[in-house]
Amino acid sequence: MNSEALNILFDEAFENANKIPKESVPPNVQLVLYGLYKHATSTRPSLTIEASQDSNDLKNAFKMNAWMQVNHLTIDEAKEQYIELINSLLKERKL
Repeated sequence: MNSEALNILFDEAFENANKIPKESVPPNVQLVLYGLYKHATSTRPSLTIEASQDSNDLKNAFKMNAWMQVNHLTIDEAKEQYIELINSLLKERKL
């Protein structure tokens, strides 16, 4: 699949993700989706972690971990996996 076609499918998957009720997706799957999306759309060559005293530190740590776990993928691989996961969630929920 060429990059243009992949980008179109990725954009469609992102739009379709909004149709899925967030509460119906387990938190661990939400984190996988976050990591894949972040990696697929990131232009930064590497990950950086910023320390803060924010009350969302734990939430942000889980998000950063999810992103780091898919950092070995190419951007196209991350897009493909994101598309597959969204399509699977849509199918499971008959949307």
